Order: sequence, then structure tokens, then C-alpha cells
Amino acid sequence: MDESDTSAIIAEDSESGDSSKVCCCFKVTQNKPPPPCSCPFSVTVEPVMFLSTFSIVLQMPLYTQYLWDRLSEDVGYNGTKGGGCNASTVHDPLQKEVEILTAHWSLYINLGGFLVGLIMVTLLGSWSDRAGRRLVLIIPSLGLAVQAAVYLIVMYLKLPVFWFLIGRICSGLSGDFNAILAGCFAYVADTSGRGSRTFRVAILEACLGLAGMFASIIGGQWRRAQGYINPFWLVLATNLAAAFYTYLFVPETVTPDPEAKLLSTRHHRAIYRLYESDEPQGRRTKLWFYTLCFFLVVSVHLGCSDLYVLYELSAPLCWGPEMIGYGSAAKNLAYLTSLTGLRAMQCCLEDSWVALVGLTSNIVGLIVISVADTTDLMFTGYGLCFLFMASTPVLRSKLSKLVDPSEQGALFASVACVEGLCSLVSSGVFNSLYPASLHFMKGFPFLFGAFILLIPAGIIGGLGCQEKRESRTNREGSGIS
Repeated sequence: MDESDTSAIIAEDSESGDSSKVCCCFKVTQNKPPPPCSCPFSVTVEPVMFLSTFSIVLQMPLYTQYLWDRLSEDVGYNGTKGGGCNASTVHDPLQKEVEILTAHWSLYINLGGFLVGLIMVTLLGSWSDRAGRRLVLIIPSLGLAVQAAVYLIVMYLKLPVFWFLIGRICSGLSGDFNAILAGCFAYVADTSGRGSRTFRVAILEACLGLAGMFASIIGGQWRRAQGYINPFWLVLATNLAAAFYTYLFVPETVTPDPEAKLLSTRHHRAIYRLYESDEPQGRRTKLWFYTLCFFLVVSVHLGCSDLYVLYELSAPLCWGPEMIGYGSAAKNLAYLTSLTGLRAMQCCLEDSWVALVGLTSNIVGLIVISVADTTDLMFTGYGLCFLFMASTPVLRSKLSKLVDPSEQGALFASVACVEGLCSLVSSGVFNSLYPASLHFMKGFPFLFGAFILLIPAGIIGGLGCQEKRESRTNREGSGIS
């Protein structure tokens, strides 16, 4: 092959849509540093996502149960400990007081962390475009480790539950778990093509479910056998392991700029330009609508997740730690069934319709859970939600495909900001709605979430029809020309 042929091939490659080179287990985009070593498997940030999610899912129901037990001691309620929680205690005033106190303290702790994290994750996500992706994975992992250490001190010394808020703020200052999500999804955007992006995002989200399933089963059994302290040592260890794994084994996909500053208005300006520009025409409208859909879907997911343990602890279900673990595992199993279902549906459906099927599964499941007064009915609701996570990978992928490769960092910074806002709004709305609705319908927050999901379903269906018409018009125009 002579030099002219070689030049022609190189020129053709540079004009193609996917201007990247594959190096063993990841892609390295042009003008990016090559990896220091190679590996035989296509694994990069998935272990980071798994370890971080494992620690989050392990600690969330445990700290809610710890709050319940500590606040029960304060008001003199011994329902679940003394075997007094049953159908006859539905109207027990002490139980309702504990439920209200636990919901309010969960709200205060979550709000404190989310308010701080909302600011930091916006800076960290956009900053990673210049400083590198690895830092935005290491810093939040260390922050979550500090949070676990504070929680352990509270349990050892039996400090007031107010100190949980201090630990939560420490995690928020490092970007919290949302920063890890932003870093992982930005990394996947760096290393995947447009055609495979939806499934790659779904694989990453399946790591959330797999980690959640293991953590839920382990947490419930461990809590019953040994109490709260030993599981929180594992939470601390997994967060430190995620930081060390990133430092040692995750290759950088962005050339670090030594002059990149974290505290700069440049990051916020990049996000503003992303949503202000309308080139190509119509992009801005779709970007805003898909972002709204993502906000509503994730808000319902997070808001309901905050209440599941509290709903199951009290009458008429009166679940213990073991049953709570199994219930949480059943809920997180839906991440894996959603991945399988998404892959199967992509063979015959466009992404928009896959998202609608996922939303339908979520709506039906929440309606059943809202009226669940037996264990069988509660697990039926979890089972009906088996495709509830099929919508979020589609929305992330659609948002990613709307922007240029050079805007991916700013996009995922904004998505992380939206996720932080979701946590803030969902904690405020659902944790306030639960105690307010106890007197007329205990499961009303889940029914409320099901109705909210009708809004993104309508938007996604409308945009899907519009995109189909645009595609048909383009094909007809190409045929005529």
C-alpha cells in the first residue's frame, strides 16, 4: 500500500462520526493520553459504580432503622423491639410520633447534604473536562468515607442524631454520590459511540442494581445478627476501596490541564451556553424537555426510595431487618431485569417506546404498593416494577446525543446538578407528604409518584412521535433528491 492510499484512509477515518481509537479495554479519543497499561476485559469505571452504590444502599436502610430505634427510645416506644407492632397498632400515637420524627430527621439530614452537594457537583462535573475524570471519582469516594466515619462515631458514643447531619454535609462538600454518577457517565460518554451509548449507560445503571441487591440482602441479615456498627465498617471500607481502585486502575480519558481551577465561574457559564444555544434548530427545546422528564422520573425514584423502609417498618406490614433486606433486594433486582428488558426491546422498538414501557411498569407497581397492606401485596408491587429503570438510560443517552462531543462534560455536570436537585426536591416533598397523609392514606406518596410519572410519559411519547415524523420527512427528502 503506497502513501497516497494510506493518506486517503486516514482522511476518511477522520471524517467519520466516531473519531476515536480503541485501545484494549477502552477507547482513547484523539488528543488524549494513551493508557499506562492494557487489560483484557472491557471494565473501567463499573467497579467504582458498584462499590459506591454498595456502600450507599447498605447504609441507607440501616441509618433509617437506627434513627427509628434511637427516636423510639426517646419517646418510650418499643413496638418492633417488644413485638408490639401489628395491625392493632396502626393508630398507636407513639408509633405515629416516631414515624413523624424519623421522617423529619431524614428530611433534615438529606436536605443538608443535598444543598451542599448541589453546588459542588456542578463545579466538579464541568471541572473534570479540564482536570480529568479520575479526580471527580476519587474526591467523592473519600467524602463518603468521611461520612461513614462520622456515623460510626455517632453510634459508638451514642451522640445526638444531629451529628448525622454533620457527616452528611462532609459528604456533600466532596460532591456526594451524585458526583460519582456524573464522573462515571461522563467516562462512558468519552469511551462509547452513539450507537452503543444507550446500552453502555444501561450496563452502568445495572451495576447500581446488582450492588443494591447484594447490599440489601447482606445489610438486613447482618443488622439482625450483629447490630449497626459492623455493617458501617464495611461501608467505610468500600468507599476507600473505590477511591484506591480509581487511583490505581482507571485510565484517564481527558488530558489534565494543570491550570484548571475548581472555583471558577467558567463551569457555570459552560452549562448556561449548553442550554441557551439552539444549534442545530430545535435542540434547545428537546434538551429542556428531556431534562424535565429526567428530573421528574428520578425525583419519583428517590422520593419513594426514601419512604420504603419507613413504610415497611410500621403497621400493618411491621417488617423486621431481614424482611426489609429482602424487599430492598427485590426492588434493586429490577435494575438487572430492566437491563435485560431494554436489550430485548431495542431489537423491535425505538428508544422512546422503550422508555414508555419502563414508565408504565413503574406506574403500575407504585399503585399496587400504595395500597399494600400485606407482605405478598408489597412484593407484588416490587415485581410489577421489573422494568422501572428502563427509562433513565434512554433519557441519559438522548441527552448525550443532543450535544457535541466537546460538550459532554458540561452536559453531565448539568445532569448531576439535576440529580442533586431531584434529591433535594424529592426529600422535601415525599418526606413531608408521608407524615401529612398518614391520617387518610398511608401509601398516598406512592400514588402521588405514579401520577407524576404520567407527565414524562406524555412528553416522551410526544417527542418520540415528532422524531419519527422528522425521520420520515428526511428519508422522503433524500429519496426525492
